Amino acid sequence: MTKKLHLFAFGGNEVAPVGLTDQKTGKPVVADIAMQWQRTAHTCRLVADIIAARPHDLFVLTHGNGPQVGNILLRAEYSRPILPSLPLDVCGADTQGAMGYMLAQLESELQTRGIDKRVAAVVTRVVVDRSDPDFKDPSKFIGPSLTREEAEERRQKEGWAVKLYKKDDKGKEVWRRVVPSPAPIEILELAAVDLLLQGGMIPVSVGGGGIPVALAEKASDGSYEARYGIRFAPGPKAQGPLKIYSGVDAVIDKDLASALLGAELKKKAKARGEDLSVSLTIFTGEDGAKLNYQQPDQVDLRTLKLKEAQELFNRRPCPFPAGSMGPKIGAAIRFVKDGGSAAYITKTELFEATLAGKAGTTIVP
Repeated sequence: MTKKLHLFAFGGNEVAPVGLTDQKTGKPVVADIAMQWQRTAHTCRLVADIIAARPHDLFVLTHGNGPQVGNILLRAEYSRPILPSLPLDVCGADTQGAMGYMLAQLESELQTRGIDKRVAAVVTRVVVDRSDPDFKDPSKFIGPSLTREEAEERRQKEGWAVKLYKKDDKGKEVWRRVVPSPAPIEILELAAVDLLLQGGMIPVSVGGGGIPVALAEKASDGSYEARYGIRFAPGPKAQGPLKIYSGVDAVIDKDLASALLGAELKKKAKARGEDLSVSLTIFTGEDGAKLNYQQPDQVDLRTLKLKEAQELFNRRPCPFPAGSMGPKIGAAIRFVKDGGSAAYITKTELFEATLAGKAGTTIVP
């Protein structure tokens, strides 16, 4: 009997509302904790509807953390006279705990429907390569929206890397900070996520793409040097090269990490002799991918076969913006290539319509 696993990848805006503006000043408003809880509760109600309609299926949740990491960094910057700064890997770990805690509201929502399922957030490390080119040309957008003038001021005063994010519905430029986003290679807590699934729970994993870590370098004396002068020296029982990991300053793309997680969970099931069908749904603020986005001749892309999606993605220039839809299409392609049954890009409230081919974008083998 084939089991079905649904992997839901939420954007950071599914936990914190974005695009809010002060009606008096016209300036962006950063969502407070109450707004974030309320936004997450809304998301959990929609997800509970999906789960209730599929009582025998398995579910894993992942999430982005761009707005949340940006807020943590802002707090750290404003408090620099009295508190030390925070590296990006620690910021990522912080968001995994807080956002996993908020997403655990899904448990309460399910209980109101008579569904006894537990949600378990796993603090997850994801391995990256120190030589990844994104360390030299950062591409991951984090933090609040900025005007061109605000972005330039941050570049000059704080040394930020900033890029144009998009134009809003009024045609005004929206700028944001960018940080390195290396490709995910391995998920270190994969076995824990797999065990939680087997136990009937709903894991929350690779939050924010995972905490970015890389192999520590081996010193001349045979020890392995991690961050902050910490060294690990092999003992007499240690065998072969050790896999010692150390955090790096980056934010991994959560959609790529989610695609990797889904493929690896499928491999785990196959190794046990289980037939597991895995789908990936990337929830975003758009009703799927478009050609000629925000142009008069914009075209909705509803259903694409893998080959068609690859041909579009490999066009130069790529028709999908690098800072928004591009990584989602790339992750969907990677997921289907690695054995996924289907990848969907849609809004949370349009999930059922997307499965019916009436909304979102579907990529199939």
